[in-house]
Amino acid sequence: MRTLLEALEAGSSVFAAELRPPRAELTRHEGMNAWIDTYHAVRGLTRRETFVFLTDSAVGASEEDNLRHLMINLGDDAPLGRIVPFLTCKHPLDYCLGYADRARQHGFPALVVLGGDRHVGTPRCVEHAWQLRRAIRDREPSLVLGGWANPAGSAAAQVDYLLSPDFTAEFFLTQIVSHHDPAPVERFLAEGATRGLAIPGLFGVFFYRSANPRTLETLAQFLPVPVDALTREFAAGATAEDVCARTIRAMMDRGVRHFYISNLPITRAQATLDAILERVGAAAR
Repeated sequence: MRTLLEALEAGSSVFAAELRPPRAELTRHEGMNAWIDTYHAVRGLTRRETFVFLTDSAVGASEEDNLRHLMINLGDDAPLGRIVPFLTCKHPLDYCLGYADRARQHGFPALVVLGGDRHVGTPRCVEHAWQLRRAIRDREPSLVLGGWANPAGSAAAQVDYLLSPDFTAEFFLTQIVSHHDPAPVERFLAEGATRGLAIPGLFGVFFYRSANPRTLETLAQFLPVPVDALTREFAAGATAEDVCARTIRAMMDRGVRHFYISNLPITRAQATLDAILERVGAAAR
């Protein structure tokens, strides 16, 4: 079984799924049912050789400890080498370092370490995510670490960040991108190519399930959402799978190779991903 880093450095594209663990405030019964659905999704995706990212306190909302629940309930039912947990800095430092210890001890080879939204939820334990990654690297040198980049920001500044010796990561994920606004991605890719950026990255694609105005307005607080363009696209008859596939295809046409897809329906994650990739004309590896 290839590791994530090996897959990213191979010739074919990687299409990963990003799943969100159940929220911490759910009742015991609700939480149990939500985790059962999560386990089924993780097992189904990983057995099909799809890499799965599990978020940590997404959009500022407290989520269950994904490592603890996975190890208690998933056990050996899924290849842990295909599961990559997220860890944000929005926990006490001791918790973050202990989390990295647990990840390595349980056999997770990779960990994505992010800053976390500054404007909502618990404050960060360090100012910048690279500081936490460096502390984890000193403590757990065998863990492969992932970082973060935002193509919507200054291309030069983002590539500076990725090329810095302080970045302390072997791969990166990006903010959500869209076929409705490809110019920032083009600038980011051009800057990276000019300056010899070699670290592999997975570009984020959001699975918009509809053009519900309230939902899009909420999402726009956390990521760039082309509200008007999406509304027109859905009104013209596009399905959610069509919209997602169009972004992937547009990014591939510009040279992007690897993707993670967010917001897949938890009970139909694999089937939905298959439908998207069928429209893209690619196969998940």
